[in-house]
Amino acid sequence: MTAEPNQLADQIARRIYEGMQRYFEQFARITQRARQRFETREWEGLQSDASERLDLYGEIVRGVVDDVRDRLAERVTDRALWPPIKASYTQLIADIATCRQAESFFNSVSRRIFSTVGVNPDIEFIESHFASATIHEDPDLLMSFPVEGERATLLQNILEYFCQGWSFPVLDIDLALGAAEMERRLTEKWGDGRLTSLHMVDSVFFRGRRAYLVGHLRSNNQVLPLVIVLVHRDTGVYIDAVLVDENEASVVFSFTRSYFHVDVERPDALVAFLKVIMPKKPPAELYTAIGFNKHGKTELYRDLLEHLGDTSEAFVHAAGDKGLVMIVFTLPSYDVVFKVIRDKPLPPKTMTRRDVKNKYDLVFKHDRGGRLVDAQEFEHLEFAIERFSDELLDELRTSASESVSISDGFVDLKHVYTERRITPLNLYLRNEPTRRAVAAVKDYGQAIKDLASSNIFPGDLLLKNFGVTRHGRVIFYDYDELCLLTACRFRKMPVARDMDEEMSAEPWFYVAEDDVFPEEFPSFLCLTGEIGEAFNKAHGELFTAAYWKRIQDRHRNGEIIEICPYVFERRLHPELAGH
Repeated sequence: MTAEPNQLADQIARRIYEGMQRYFEQFARITQRARQRFETREWEGLQSDASERLDLYGEIVRGVVDDVRDRLAERVTDRALWPPIKASYTQLIADIATCRQAESFFNSVSRRIFSTVGVNPDIEFIESHFASATIHEDPDLLMSFPVEGERATLLQNILEYFCQGWSFPVLDIDLALGAAEMERRLTEKWGDGRLTSLHMVDSVFFRGRRAYLVGHLRSNNQVLPLVIVLVHRDTGVYIDAVLVDENEASVVFSFTRSYFHVDVERPDALVAFLKVIMPKKPPAELYTAIGFNKHGKTELYRDLLEHLGDTSEAFVHAAGDKGLVMIVFTLPSYDVVFKVIRDKPLPPKTMTRRDVKNKYDLVFKHDRGGRLVDAQEFEHLEFAIERFSDELLDELRTSASESVSISDGFVDLKHVYTERRITPLNLYLRNEPTRRAVAAVKDYGQAIKDLASSNIFPGDLLLKNFGVTRHGRVIFYDYDELCLLTACRFRKMPVARDMDEEMSAEPWFYVAEDDVFPEEFPSFLCLTGEIGEAFNKAHGELFTAAYWKRIQDRHRNGEIIEICPYVFERRLHPELAGH
């Protein structure tokens, strides 16, 4: 007997709701493993958990979509049925702590079923039905600590609360060093300002081989972040850094890093708190940083729609050299770039659309090491045709027909990646004073080394493929040639046997597809003068095959190479670096 329409809508809403609950329950279970992984130094287990958690969302959504299709059969795309499904689902999620994230889950299901072009408020949550949570809506989010007395006592109280059972081999030294660093930084920031309160998030943030205790310090109306970073060596746990600076906290929560594992009941309340200590960070990035990347994508899309409603400006080509594989564009006043794959790459590039997607999938699942931009993948974003410059529209029409459809006054971005907009390194070096250019080019070398430490070889080291963030960090954003470092064969240039070989325009020796000759890097990096000297002095080993082979050997031996998310000078125990 066929269910009545309202009954059927309720049944489908219930199935989507149960899938959503299953996702959050499994997400929490994986996240909660992180503490034990840290305590037992199971670094490979942490990596495995990170991969499992990334795959979880897609697996459960696919299962729910299949279930809904089986249940509804030919009625699955009946648009008259979905508004009551959405209404019933809204009632089901009204009282749960993750109601806004549950909306994103529903959207994932409905968009897969309908392959929605643009937006349809009847079958998805364009605007949230629920207000953003505030810090005060979650009384269990923050733990208050007394601020009277010595700084070392304050730190000790925090460690005793969060780190029960952990062994600190040099606790007195840690407390003295941490207290001195905290006092020094507070004096720099506030002078004689008296500390009036301290609150810490009542959950530990885990990522990689570090644990982070995150909170904020107040002096009347002034606020500073407090991030206490812990490392677990084979001899025990140490305080590695005490960060009291918005920019340093922002780099730790950067969009270039893997996601934290932090067990919280109300992610909205946590993001509200993180916005207090990092006010310049978009909510979308903060949700993504704590593992809710699909909801971060929803927040980004909502923010984009709001921005488009507040301005009449058009999409234009992004600054920098023309992309050979991607067409890259932006809104001038919006801090995001949009990238669509060309139908055919421009010479000398030869990769296929599938090759490009595989590169982005690799980056999504890989440890980004603070040097790879996190990209969000969208399908069927629709905008009015007048929101595109003529030049951009012409190129999209002629060179990206597989990624873009233009008709009836609208541009449908059938497949597009979004990334945070940053300044291309070649433009940065051209326009900035020598002092800042030298700092950037040194960090460019460190970026290459950090990528190598995370088993990534950029492939194309040209300056135009790297960019500079607002914090002055250099990161890589062009993934056309990216590959695993261990897939490359680094070779020393053979010595020419005679003048004919030495003067030959083509290689006179065999070169395999995966061969890389680091000695050739200087010729196409074109770093000259003071900038070139600074790079060579700091990173000249990058021009030797021996350096790359050493890193490869470490990866092949199963070593997880540590990448520090703050400057070396912040480390309280520099002698432990790399141990």
